[in-house]
Amino acid sequence: MEKEYKISNGNKPVSLLCLVAGVVLFVTALVMDFMGTGNTLRGAFLVLGAVGIFFGLFLLPTEKHHRRIINVIFLFPLLFAFAVTVIIPLVLGIGYSFTDWDGIRMTKIVGFENYAKMFTQPSFIWSILITFLFVVFNMILVNLVAFLLALLCTSKIKGLGFFRAAYFLPNLIGGIVLGYIWQFIFSNVVTKWTAALFNSQYSMLSDTPTAFIAIIIVYVWQYAGYIMLIYITGLNTVPGEVLEAAAIDGATPLQTLFNIKIPMIAPTVTICTFLTLTSAFKMFDVNLSLTNGTGSVADFLGSYLTNGTEMLALNIYSTAVVENKYSFGEAKAVLFFIILAIVSIIQVRITSSKEVEL
Repeated sequence: MEKEYKISNGNKPVSLLCLVAGVVLFVTALVMDFMGTGNTLRGAFLVLGAVGIFFGLFLLPTEKHHRRIINVIFLFPLLFAFAVTVIIPLVLGIGYSFTDWDGIRMTKIVGFENYAKMFTQPSFIWSILITFLFVVFNMILVNLVAFLLALLCTSKIKGLGFFRAAYFLPNLIGGIVLGYIWQFIFSNVVTKWTAALFNSQYSMLSDTPTAFIAIIIVYVWQYAGYIMLIYITGLNTVPGEVLEAAAIDGATPLQTLFNIKIPMIAPTVTICTFLTLTSAFKMFDVNLSLTNGTGSVADFLGSYLTNGTEMLALNIYSTAVVENKYSFGEAKAVLFFIILAIVSIIQVRITSSKEVEL
């Protein structure tokens, strides 16, 4: 029988005191951060508040749930890091989006002014459209290329280890470095090829449509190897007995692929499509280093645009950091979060329903 831990009731006042003090200090630190006051104290209050909650839970006198509390305490460092880096910034960002915050101070609450303003910007609407277009192309191309590479790397050819490592290697290169490498290739190597073949130097980065295609090429080249490994794992889970039975029954390789392998790795397809969708939506570093969002669009909603290749994440960065409009950038980021959440939920539900059908 599992041993129950007995905690003295004498610890109850100390436990409650630590909990109350910890919560008060934690909330005070968040309020001070939101109001932009107490710069020298809010960090100390945040840490002391977390420590107070920690010891308050540890000393809480209960026999039945003490083990659960201990488990929570062991998870506390991870939960605390997640709250500080994700949950709290998200909540504060939503709050700042309704103000005139400039990154340092806030003077007034402007309500939905930032949200209304963003839809009057043709450049922002263009970024949304081109981001959706980029996501569609990459979901198809990355998964198609990755699946074909996975089929190759699960075949019986020699040197499978080399091929797997070679295809995965581009994913290990940082997006910023990768963008500058391909910028050199498109601007110096490809131009020499076009000069030799067509007697005219032409860079794909010089025009908006071809620059957009260049971004897709780089992204597929970088990300397909990572998705390939997931498909390889899925294909390796297909029972060999089933494949042998299909071969004995006279099934062709294509029939085996579409009627056995793909239906049996449907959960893997769901995971890969989700990863490619969210990653393509959040694509920032390659966009920044390869084109920096530049590109001309002659007439969009009656305006001449110079951000023809600027994806949504880069547009938010430019608004907040480059233009120093942090509250406006926060409003765009909140809308970005809502769009990504809705699209991801829809995608997972559709692919999950296809799993059942297959």
